[in-house]
Amino acid sequence: MALDVSTQESQAPSEPATVPRSSRSDDLSFLDILIVLAEHKATIGLVTLVFAVLAIILSLLLPKRYTATTTLLPPQQNSSLASALSSQLGSLSGMASLAGGSLGLKNPNDMYVGMLKSRTVEDAMVQRFELMQEYRKKFASDARHELENHTKVDGSGKDGLIHISIDDRDPKRAAELANGYVDQFRKLSEHMAITEASQRRLFFQQQLEETKESLANAEEALKQTEQKTGLIQVDAQARALIESAALLRAQIAAKEVQIESLKTFATGENSQLVQSQKELDALRGQLAKLGGSANIDEGLIVPKGQVPAAGLDYVRKLRDVKYYETVFNILARQFEIAKVDEAKQGSLIQVVDAATIPDKRSFPNRTLIVICSILAGFFAGVVVALLQAITKRVKGEPRLAQRYHLFRDALSFRKRPA
Repeated sequence: MALDVSTQESQAPSEPATVPRSSRSDDLSFLDILIVLAEHKATIGLVTLVFAVLAIILSLLLPKRYTATTTLLPPQQNSSLASALSSQLGSLSGMASLAGGSLGLKNPNDMYVGMLKSRTVEDAMVQRFELMQEYRKKFASDARHELENHTKVDGSGKDGLIHISIDDRDPKRAAELANGYVDQFRKLSEHMAITEASQRRLFFQQQLEETKESLANAEEALKQTEQKTGLIQVDAQARALIESAALLRAQIAAKEVQIESLKTFATGENSQLVQSQKELDALRGQLAKLGGSANIDEGLIVPKGQVPAAGLDYVRKLRDVKYYETVFNILARQFEIAKVDEAKQGSLIQVVDAATIPDKRSFPNRTLIVICSILAGFFAGVVVALLQAITKRVKGEPRLAQRYHLFRDALSFRKRPA
């Protein structure tokens, strides 16, 4: 027993002195790396200096570029129109709101961003600023592609604004290009109806132009009739009947135009559409009492017995003129009302910040280039120092040299001799 106790006491102190072999080797390996880096500090410093000098030279040789930015406010959603549509949907309005909120519909600015990037706008920019000569391109499509490379249109920000940024070597040209995008977009939007009010304005504008042309033709026909048959004075009763029927026909035509305009955005149950349809039926009933027809080519306002045969052609031409005059006046009022409604919704797109001539270059960022190059040079110097140390050690130890050759042969794609 005494012998066993003494043996245990002699073996006890040796246990805590045992240190894992791996930890010792790790400490020595890391220390060896630090020693190698310290011994090759001159190499690391030289490589870093070379990288820094090259970065300075490169940053000085790179062409300068300037960025001009225009900030736009797109049209806001029409809350009254949304409420009207919601009331027409009835029970489906809840599903519509769920689709808009839960399903995550696209940003409404995307439509305007797409219009700014459209080929029509870009081609107008290329032609206006002679970008084919500026970018030295033979084809307009290549100049348009080069313009896209220098342009950034972003409408995805949380501020809800659209930012147009243009890069160019000339700061003045950069500002002109950024502002030119807004001008070309407005020219494009003049021929397009985007909002409900602009759709009505465009619809009445087209109808007004057609009626104006018809009125001019009717006046020319009346003039030729007067020259051929002489001016015929129609009696007061016949003239009153002609003007009354012409007014009713014009009101019917205008009401039909109004109904077609409402159908572009309203359903058949819309209260305004239903009311307009009732008014149209009442006007047609009044015209029928006068013995006329809604079609200008059908029926006679004045019976043949009440108008001399020689003046019948003149009466018809006068009727046409009165009809188109009244239609033109009614449509003109509707067109002005639509323009006012469009103006109430605000202009199609508003400029928050117009592009100004930038006073600082946006490229190259010389400080960033030099700092990144110094860091890259430092790491490159470390790699060079480690490679030098490994090569020196391999040459000094045959065992490592043999393993190095095995590693090099393993990397080679050539077949090794058997």
